[in-house]
Amino acid sequence: MVGLLPSHSASSNLAKPLMIATKRVQTRELKILRSQSHKWTVYVRGATNEDLGAVIKHVVFQLHPSFNNPTRIVEAPPFELSECGWGEFEIGISIFFHSDVCDKHLDLYHMLKLYPEDESGPQSTKKPVVMESYNEIVFPDPSECFFARVQNHPAVVVPRMPAGFSLPVLAPVENTNEKGRGDTKDHPLSQWFLTFSAADELLKLASARQQVQAHIVKLRRELSVIDGMSQPLKPASSYECT
Repeated sequence: MVGLLPSHSASSNLAKPLMIATKRVQTRELKILRSQSHKWTVYVRGATNEDLGAVIKHVVFQLHPSFNNPTRIVEAPPFELSECGWGEFEIGISIFFHSDVCDKHLDLYHMLKLYPEDESGPQSTKKPVVMESYNEIVFPDPSECFFARVQNHPAVVVPRMPAGFSLPVLAPVENTNEKGRGDTKDHPLSQWFLTFSAADELLKLASARQQVQAHIVKLRRELSVIDGMSQPLKPASSYECT
């Protein structure tokens, strides 16, 4: 979870779930350059596939230096790009927000995976390799304009408004939906999107916490045994006959 501190003031926090992912498809053509053996797509999408344009202004993808123009800027949703290549590398992702959202940008990194880790033998051209990660961006003290704009946005978690808080007139946002629909519900890759939910994340955290606590108990028992073995033995009582 990432917390950003904008220079605006209000009285609530907003949470924005989003997905960072890569997906590759092995090409079927036999006569192809080795440098273009795989077609892949990197994208930033909402966890519920909603339009991110209400929050994100543009996304910068930093590819490997071997690509032509390795710094790619996507200025409208859906925030994604596709390329061809043969090697795996780490993609730098910089997310820039609208001016009334946050005056800082967010830098993330995502590993491009072209080859499955749990399969052996010939690679399938029908099943892509998908690697998605779940992230939440938290905006403490959002501005009133931003809060009003995303109040009913399905992809933004808005807590209950405090008593006496009134929303101003909805403010327009530059570049939002200028190129049409920006959600990813009907995306051509949507059949491969993973499903994430807050409940699943809480269950994973609870399970991990139980494992950590069990490991702590085990270590304490082992330390107790070691401490008992390291203590000097008391001399046996002796009796002298007179």
